[in-house]
Amino acid sequence: MCGIVGKLYQEENRPVEADRLAAMCRTLVHRGPDDEGFYLDGNVGLAMRRLSIIDVNTGKQPIHNEDHTVWTVYNGEIYNFPDLHRELEARGHRFYTRTDTEIIVHLYEEHGVDFVQHLNGMFAIALWDDRQRRLILARDRLGIKPLYYAQLPDRLLFGSEIKAILADGLRPTMDLNALSHYLSLLYIPAPWSICREVRKLEAGHILF
Repeated sequence: MCGIVGKLYQEENRPVEADRLAAMCRTLVHRGPDDEGFYLDGNVGLAMRRLSIIDVNTGKQPIHNEDHTVWTVYNGEIYNFPDLHRELEARGHRFYTRTDTEIIVHLYEEHGVDFVQHLNGMFAIALWDDRQRRLILARDRLGIKPLYYAQLPDRLLFGSEIKAILADGLRPTMDLNALSHYLSLLYIPAPWSICREVRKLEAGHILF
């Protein structure tokens, strides 16, 4: 189990605050006790807490492509990554780790936002394309790995848990529709969350 968080300001000249991003990341230490990593570039910031399972020594996230223009943080497991690794190497992609995470950036280079169609696994992914200044969030088909987001007037926040989003200073209000769902179903279905400002990315969906 790992945890991912991130922040994107709408204004490109407004930099993400390193201390705010670190505070968001700290809320997920229990999901990833082994390591943490950060990517900050102007108005975007990605971070993650890692539970080291695959490629313990060189699999530190965030992971990038060959020219450092595509970055990702990810929580999950890609079951078909050995096959994808061989296919991508045959196409000329160069790998610097043995982790399944690196598959994501190279698949994106090959297929754009359709890269998720090639993944067999459970995952919550945040990918940043520096050339297009585009953030992509994706969740596996069954929704095994959680991913929450808040689309606010000035910024987009995301995280593996709601409290990571709230650590940026968001003051939430209760979503009464979500409460009604909980009282009826004993759980809150996506896209709702108990906070009106926070939504769950639905299973098998992409946000960009």
